[in-house]
Amino acid sequence: MGDEYLQQFLDETTWYNHIVLGYLLPTNLWYPLPHFLQTWLRNYLAGTLLYLISGFLWCFYIYYLKRNVYVPKDAIPTNKAMLLQIYVAMKAMPWYCALPSLSEYMIENGWTKCYDRVGEVGWLPHLLYLSLYLVFVEFGIYWMHRELHDIKPLYKYLHATHHIYNKQNTLSPFAGLAFHPVDGILQAVPHVIALFIIPTHFTTHVGLLFLEAIWTANIHDCIHGKLWPVMGAGYHTIHHTTYRHNYGHYTIWMDWMLGTLRDPSDEEGPHVNGV
Repeated sequence: MGDEYLQQFLDETTWYNHIVLGYLLPTNLWYPLPHFLQTWLRNYLAGTLLYLISGFLWCFYIYYLKRNVYVPKDAIPTNKAMLLQIYVAMKAMPWYCALPSLSEYMIENGWTKCYDRVGEVGWLPHLLYLSLYLVFVEFGIYWMHRELHDIKPLYKYLHATHHIYNKQNTLSPFAGLAFHPVDGILQAVPHVIALFIIPTHFTTHVGLLFLEAIWTANIHDCIHGKLWPVMGAGYHTIHHTTYRHNYGHYTIWMDWMLGTLRDPSDEEGPHVNGV
């Protein structure tokens, strides 16, 4: 890639930095920083706001406005449990944000297969590449997640932090990012590895990384949406109670193919709610 082409990526990330940081901070606090630190700060502030605002709105809707509709009263997590989840997530957030900042740095330097505009490849190839990207991410996250369970030291020192939330009344949308920071980064790494293998639209990549915050909130709310083949909260609640099933991320396909799928509709008892 030529310098002129790479400048497009740099211009785009600079624009994102100016939008987010320009609205949230006085210019003298962020403008003198090197570009990489501006990018990290933008990701940190945007990620934190997305996590907190979406989590609070989600909890307010399902636990208060729709009390006893989606989640029985005795299954609503305590405020103390949710505050602990926020505490764990906020400790990890600075580290989480290093990954998208690093991926943007590699893209700006031409080390990946990213392209800047859909028109450079055309809509049909773009959709094909996006499909391949999502398949790769699904495959990567499944195996990363499964190995975090199967390799005992990884589970003990990393993933167990997240699995203290092992009952419906301890899970909430705030649990979605309540990981040991290394665990959270490892499970997001397939998003970055894909950039070196599959041509990827830059803005789509950035958007998908940030949508992870919304998606992980969704799969920890214990509400079974029954939208096949989506790996929704009904499936993921089972994962938190059995530890050996439903490792997938967006869909049930990997679990179905590899024999680790457990369907919420086959479960007895009230611990998985329908809508």
